[in-house]
Amino acid sequence: MIEFKPITTADIETIVSMMQEFYAIDNYPIKSDVSKALFEEFISNKNLGKAWLIVSDNEIVGYLILTFVFSFEYQGKIAFLDELYVTEKSRGKGIGSEAIAFIKTESHKLSLKLIYLEVEPHNEKAQKLYLANGFESHKRQLMQYKIK
Repeated sequence: MIEFKPITTADIETIVSMMQEFYAIDNYPIKSDVSKALFEEFISNKNLGKAWLIVSDNEIVGYLILTFVFSFEYQGKIAFLDELYVTEKSRGKGIGSEAIAFIKTESHKLSLKLIYLEVEPHNEKAQKLYLANGFESHKRQLMQYKIK
């Protein structure tokens, strides 16, 4: 049975450890001390979003993070599925699909209008998972500007 446990400050060490595993897949940099501080801020401000540990048979097998944005285009609060991570040994067991179903249910409770996400072009398994669960490729191009 899969459960989704809201992340608390007691879970920060666990989630940051999993974030390191997740970021290593694509060689993304991560500073543990910064991530821990960010989680303290994130957890203390409910307006920023929500995060959950994914638990299967009393074992933590992943996590997911929704961050909130207000959008005039979509007429209200939208979310960015910032991270959905399932440990390597737990993949291929339907946990990702259950996590997406959970997020869909939560989106109604949170009065969300839309959920965005980004996926690496090489991650075909994730793309198939999202497409199979009702997500669509967006015709716009995601761009970024880093504040220095």
